[in-house]
Amino acid sequence: MSDLATRGAIGDDLAYLRTAYPQPGWRAHANFGELADFWLHIHATLRAEAAAVETSLTAFRAGRLDAQAFQRRFVPDLNRFLQHLNGHHQIEDHAYFPKFRALDPRMARGFDLLDADHHAIHDALEQNVAGARILLTALGGSGAVDRAAADYAQRSQTLLAMLNRHLADEEDLVIPAMLEHGERRVT
Repeated sequence: MSDLATRGAIGDDLAYLRTAYPQPGWRAHANFGELADFWLHIHATLRAEAAAVETSLTAFRAGRLDAQAFQRRFVPDLNRFLQHLNGHHQIEDHAYFPKFRALDPRMARGFDLLDADHHAIHDALEQNVAGARILLTALGGSGAVDRAAADYAQRSQTLLAMLNRHLADEEDLVIPAMLEHGERRVT
């Protein structure tokens, strides 16, 4: 259950409020407020930024972008995504996760899992950045571009799979908790 790269969705033992507050009804709930909306917006933005990186890579590998056009899109898109993801995790680790733990001790195991996810994602980010550097070096004429692009694609797919699993699990813990306890107790 704890290996982010291979696990499925977290169980109801951790996401114990998920059944009481199923996702389709979140936005209609009286306690759904600005923080819950912002949280979901940030997650949607992270998914979109990750997709932009993947779109550029796919277009480059398919020959729809030349090396120069790829680099002009890829580098800022990747930097934006990595910075936003890192900033989001920092805020969660140092502000929100401790507040949720204090709010309801039953959530502690779920937030322990999310914290472990952050470490696993950080490690995958480092591998992703290393792969991006290899790819960019190869594009500069210092290596096998196809091999570097394939290697980066694999690292990126691993990271994105981990991130998507984590974001979904986090939403299953956080948003129902906000609906149960109200946002004022979290902020």
